[in-house]
Amino acid sequence: MENVFPSTHPLVAHKLTKLRDKHTDPKKFRELVREIAALLAYEATADLLLQPRQVQTPLADMQGAELLHKIGLIPILRAGLGMVEGVWELMPSAEVWHIGLYRDERTLKPVEYYNKLPIEPTVSVCLVLDPMLATGGSAVATIDVLKRWGVTRIKFVGIIGAPEGIALVHARHPEVPIHLAAIDEHLNKRGYIFPGLGDAGDRQFGTG
Repeated sequence: MENVFPSTHPLVAHKLTKLRDKHTDPKKFRELVREIAALLAYEATADLLLQPRQVQTPLADMQGAELLHKIGLIPILRAGLGMVEGVWELMPSAEVWHIGLYRDERTLKPVEYYNKLPIEPTVSVCLVLDPMLATGGSAVATIDVLKRWGVTRIKFVGIIGAPEGIALVHARHPEVPIHLAAIDEHLNKRGYIFPGLGDAGDRQFGTG
């Protein structure tokens, strides 16, 4: 699939297997989400632009580099919250802005219930964080919001994606790269990714 980047890293595969296991308790599940998110963010940010920066080491002056653009982390509430800490450890200067969406279980469409973005964008690159790219409705709605906000460079970082969700994001926002730990088979009748890992929010917060 074009503009989709499933990870081939052995650590991601190893941790994802543990994440899928129905016997993994919420505490361990949260730890794995955080660790996988960090690994995926490392891959997703490999093409960020740099600008030169002069620094002084204990021995000499030298020219190093720093990120050119300010980064925003956009977790889709509530499941995306678990991914923030892992990514934040890599880029502690990133801003975090929350967008709340839930999926109507009858229509499977996203419903926005929280958005506190300021009037003008304060970042130039946004990483949308959501463990599951299922129907794709929440991802598309979030990207719509960010584009209306004025952000032009957006990446989606998730853990598991379904072909249906990937197709919808591509149809609406073909320029947005999608970084995942794995692409699964399909959605079931309830709109859950199969074989997936269940409800990522419930499993993180012990509410399932």
